[in-house]
Amino acid sequence: MAETVYVGGIEGGATHSKLVICDLVGNVVASTKGPGTNHWMVGIPEVAKRIDAMTRDAKTQALIPESQRLAAMGLCLSGAEQEATNKELENYLRSHYPDVAERYTVGSDTIGSIATASNFGGMVIISGTGSNTLLRNPDGSTYGCGGWGHMIGDEGGAWWISKNAIKAVFDHEDNLHRSKLSIDRVWELIQEHFGVKTRLDLLDHCYAKFCKPTYSGLCAKLSTCAMEEGDPLCRKLFEDAGQELARSVCALSPRISPALISKCGELDIVCVGSVWLSWELLEPGFTKELERAKFKYDLKLLKLTNTMALGAAYIAADTYGLQLPRDYSKNYEVFYGHRAVLNGNSNGTSNGTNKTTNGSSIEAANGTIQ
Repeated sequence: MAETVYVGGIEGGATHSKLVICDLVGNVVASTKGPGTNHWMVGIPEVAKRIDAMTRDAKTQALIPESQRLAAMGLCLSGAEQEATNKELENYLRSHYPDVAERYTVGSDTIGSIATASNFGGMVIISGTGSNTLLRNPDGSTYGCGGWGHMIGDEGGAWWISKNAIKAVFDHEDNLHRSKLSIDRVWELIQEHFGVKTRLDLLDHCYAKFCKPTYSGLCAKLSTCAMEEGDPLCRKLFEDAGQELARSVCALSPRISPALISKCGELDIVCVGSVWLSWELLEPGFTKELERAKFKYDLKLLKLTNTMALGAAYIAADTYGLQLPRDYSKNYEVFYGHRAVLNGNSNGTSNGTNKTTNGSSIEAANGTIQ
């Protein structure tokens, strides 16, 4: 009896990862979690070791023999932007862990997020600790904006919001840029979060003891204060972040292929990262920037309801001509729609339940707010 054919996919983050195995009917037969798989943080040998461990766990769950290789494995990993290192990881897996899969596709987590929602292409905005925006057209061409880390960018991400809160306090107290909004509540939140009393105490956390995740953690407290207490400065910080995230969309506008819009009727943007949980606060700035820039396409913002490990599996199946049925509409929800600016008028609507029709039918392979 011939072996059943399986396809795997991995959503690889900096702190945690998720793997799925699908059969060629489209069923997820196994799902497992593991530690981070960013090779810049732990090295290629360790990433390969973790991928092998997750694969073995998933095979055990699905009653697949460990020696049976998956027909294809899609790896959509944080930090996997360079072709040379992606090939190095693939070769390392082949030589050191030959039972994992017969074939691989290796790419960034941004591509996997788009592929989870559509096989036509689209856009993804990641706004978590950092920020990154990527466009993928139907011909496979990709263009990015941001994603350069906190020393250069990360506009609209949690680190950037936290930094702006701290800068507002410092600049106000220095009489450099006096804030029109009271800084008192924001300063209390900063003191509480970092356990400091003075601005001098805070310098340790900005330099000698700097830890990006800890620094970024202030953002959640600012969000809670903005929503529950309505603090004007907290709300302004998120409005500014929303404007920056929309600015990255507008920056990529000239790169959007007419074929993408003609196929989808609009631009679908997958929104990934914890900052999107504060959409109520981001929305005023986001819509303001779209209107200011006279953004010419209708768009929808989507949040993934399934892991983008599925998108990684779809990419692997499509690359190697494996028929893997999928229903894209089950992988996301629409939470906001915006109409293009026409004659100075635009229309934006928030909706947490509607589905788009893009890719909603079950399709053969060759036709994610986290």
